[in-house]
Amino acid sequence: MGIPLPGELGERARGILAGHILPVPARDAATVVLLRDDPFEVYLLKRKATMAFAAGAYVFPGGSVDPRDSDHAVAWAGPRPAEWGEAFGADERTARGLVCAAVRETFEESGVLLAGPSPETVVEDTTGDDWEADRLALVDHTLSFAEFLDRRGLVLRSDLLKSWAHWITPEIETRRFDTRFFVAALPAGQRTRDVGGEADVVAWMTPDAALARSRAGEIMLMPPTFHTLTEIAAFERIDDVFSNDQTITTFLPSAREHDGQVVLDVPDIDYRLPTQKRESA
Repeated sequence: MGIPLPGELGERARGILAGHILPVPARDAATVVLLRDDPFEVYLLKRKATMAFAAGAYVFPGGSVDPRDSDHAVAWAGPRPAEWGEAFGADERTARGLVCAAVRETFEESGVLLAGPSPETVVEDTTGDDWEADRLALVDHTLSFAEFLDRRGLVLRSDLLKSWAHWITPEIETRRFDTRFFVAALPAGQRTRDVGGEADVVAWMTPDAALARSRAGEIMLMPPTFHTLTEIAAFERIDDVFSNDQTITTFLPSAREHDGQVVLDVPDIDYRLPTQKRESA
């Protein structure tokens, strides 16, 4: 499927296709599709309109890998980094950083923490003022994830994650990310909360509802989010998602000239360009 690229983006795409502009490197990143049952829903955040990347879009919690996310001091339970590296086609150090970033960013952007006092337990409540202070310290990088876990006597629960997808931002973009997608269930006793920061709206939606609202122009979903929601919508419960033998396919949408217009090729999904229509909440 080809999405027309108008204006400056189209001109930049022509420059890259002609070899006059070099693509910027893609930064390693992780994102987590957070799920809950009864009803089967996914957690989405609407990025503020002032953000430099994907402004106004509804996205899953996630972000760039912090160099400290690869710290071997991170207390760890569950599948080891080498196993994650095999799943995502990454070296062990990169895989360690991706899993740590997935857990850290989920806590930063939703208040949900996939960690526990032991390899068999998970934190039940992260809503106190002391938790919020630590979350903000992680956000402003004054506290590393390893330090955060150590001070609280917690271990990262990598077994609460499942590898799901791999998307690389098109070369035509000025900000690019090499993003691995994970899925995770909302831990018992925990709840998401609006923690501000990069999002101005947070919401739980069924995958079908999110897709329908996107097609109606009520919300904006970028192609990776749309594609992932399309896949998740095929399931009815979290257990079904985790038992699925998911094959990780790397998607790198690319630009091309078609009938005098530059278009971006994306997977064959019922995706439509975001419209100017926006919902208020």
